[in-house]
Amino acid sequence: MALKLLHSADWQIGRIYSQFEPDDAAALFEARFSVIERLATLAIERSVDAVLVAGDVFDAQTVSDKTIRRLFNAMMGYPGAWVMLPGNHDAALAESVWTRAHRLGVVPPNVVTCLEPSVRIVGEGFAVLPAPLTQRHTYGDLTEWFSSASTPEGLHRIGLAHGCVQGVLPDDIDSANPIAVNRAATAGLDYLALGDWHGSKRIDERTWYAGTPETDRFRANDSGLALLVDIAAPGAAPEVQTLQTGRYRWQQIEHRLAVSSDVDETLKALAETGSDDVLQIRVSGVCDLHGQRRLQHGVEAARARLRALVYESHGLRLEPTEEDIATLHADGYVGEALQQLRTEQEGPQADRARDALVVLARMLDELGSRPAATSPEVRA
Repeated sequence: MALKLLHSADWQIGRIYSQFEPDDAAALFEARFSVIERLATLAIERSVDAVLVAGDVFDAQTVSDKTIRRLFNAMMGYPGAWVMLPGNHDAALAESVWTRAHRLGVVPPNVVTCLEPSVRIVGEGFAVLPAPLTQRHTYGDLTEWFSSASTPEGLHRIGLAHGCVQGVLPDDIDSANPIAVNRAATAGLDYLALGDWHGSKRIDERTWYAGTPETDRFRANDSGLALLVDIAAPGAAPEVQTLQTGRYRWQQIEHRLAVSSDVDETLKALAETGSDDVLQIRVSGVCDLHGQRRLQHGVEAARARLRALVYESHGLRLEPTEEDIATLHADGYVGEALQQLRTEQEGPQADRARDALVVLARMLDELGSRPAATSPEVRA
């Protein structure tokens, strides 16, 4: 019997984006509910037998009751089976976000919450072997029991786990929870659905990370996707297709400035971004005050156009030219202060000196742009 699944993971519902401005953070918070609605729509359109969610459904145990209710409301568009696993962010503790959801009575009958490591039969087509995390970090392979678990003959064997496939993923992912690289083979699985790595990644023909369906960090790792898994019959190799689900594109721009044309290139890169971009831009090197003003104006224009923007210029050294100083009319004591701040950028207070230099230049700009005061008319 054929089986068709939609594999997702790492929804991180309730995540707070504190690095962004409040309105941008709120929009990104909402996007995580919207993408669940898109998953439900895809599940209907692709006629899947079930949706697998491989851990970290919630970002934290402390999400509000309202957030829990909103999640299950977002899932209502697909009436088929949703099979959900606790991950390291929402581990199946004795008292957890999962026990709270059940106590609230908001988990619908078509949602299977795999809170214990035991075989679950879903519908008439497949058996799920889940490896729920019962604490944030474990140091043993919780999928080991898959290899000795028996399932009814003729049913697909589907593994569901959240953690780090050993020897494959980088060391800096969220969780150290180990998973044997050959687990699908040793356990006779038709498919092993994984979560924790936030990008889509093939481990072998039967083992995949789905990644988060809505990108949530500045890392080029094929996120914002879900996996459509077709298995023709028990024992057959799955056919896996990636489906686009995310709305926002998280991008990084890193430019080192040396000459004025480098500022032009940075502004060009900024202009090529759009309203659904979440951008981190980092500039370093050397720039004169005129170039810095152009950069600042470009960044502020982009900030109003993009979904969210983080601008980092800690590595940028400001070098006022003689033309800058003449334009600012910075003579006498003010000129000396300007030069002093320029020199102090090489010392231990470099960040403060650069910031003060920008503020001073801005103040002088504003003073220079004000119309000269006129004396009141004297009447004879």
